Amino acid sequence: MKYLFLTGILFFSVAGFSQANVNELFAAGINDAEKFSDSYFGPVSEGAIYSLSNGWYNSADSKPLGGFEISIIGNMTSFKNKEDKKTFVLNTADYENLQFVDGSTSKAVSTALGDLEGIDVFVEGEVLGITTREEFELPTGLASENINFIPTAFLQLSVGLIKGMEVKARFLPKIDTEDVALGLYGVGLQYDFSKLLPADKILPIALSAVAGYTHLNASYDFTDSNIVDGSDQQIEVDMNVLTVQAVASTKLPVINFYGAIGYVSGKSTTDVLGTYQVQSGPFQETYVDPFSLTRKASGVSGTLGAKLKLGFFRLHADYSLAEFNNLTVGINFGFR
Repeated sequence: MKYLFLTGILFFSVAGFSQANVNELFAAGINDAEKFSDSYFGPVSEGAIYSLSNGWYNSADSKPLGGFEISIIGNMTSFKNKEDKKTFVLNTADYENLQFVDGSTSKAVSTALGDLEGIDVFVEGEVLGITTREEFELPTGLASENINFIPTAFLQLSVGLIKGMEVKARFLPKIDTEDVALGLYGVGLQYDFSKLLPADKILPIALSAVAGYTHLNASYDFTDSNIVDGSDQQIEVDMNVLTVQAVASTKLPVINFYGAIGYVSGKSTTDVLGTYQVQSGPFQETYVDPFSLTRKASGVSGTLGAKLKLGFFRLHADYSLAEFNNLTVGINFGFR
């Protein structure tokens, strides 16, 4: 349980990383702040969608009536070599007020997953006939702290029903600290088609279809910056992920191998809430619950894995290839 708690904190710190710098973008006006935030946070949402889609199965062989398995599942979704997700091109022509201090009109800047640092921007305008300029540094991302993966973890229960049907449920107990609140739940269904075959008891392989839905809800309170004052500043994330997989596996007493191919689809909504009062620069305005960001992600995934079974204890690991690659490790306790 302690591991689940720490993983939950780390997962949502991804979304809150450098938020104190991001809210300085309000000094450039609401439209520029929203446009930058969408590009900055979007890849985090995409990676989390792929992360939450994993871990639904460790075999195509569904459990018999009354069989059950309790699992602790951990996912590590890598973005180490995803340069297109760690940076985006900021073209000042697409922004109303934001400009680069070095005079560039377009350059790569960091997303919340990246590591580009020291990129200074400014906004300039007239206040009571006097030209006013405000400079600040764009935020960097997780890679600058040598973090190159998005983690998720949860508990999962699988129970066998009749005729090759298996129902699954996953959850992360509500984590609620001074700054972070995080929880998730999900439901899944597995159907073993090979149970329909007369020779099921002697066939060395099993074939199943798996469908799973995961919902995550989280919030993060962050510290005010010197440029933007305010109150109750936080981001709230609502994420829904659906995956459908075709799974094949061996049926051996101790060590088994499994593989799958399927489709992942998800949607993340990030609400930027609270009061943001710009107190320096040419655009000193106050914004309340300024905007909401929506990001969708979908694509094909392929998985290969292995499972070791020693009585009531099982251990499995698999690797998925998709838009974001993922390593899943599970510790399982069950009875067939």
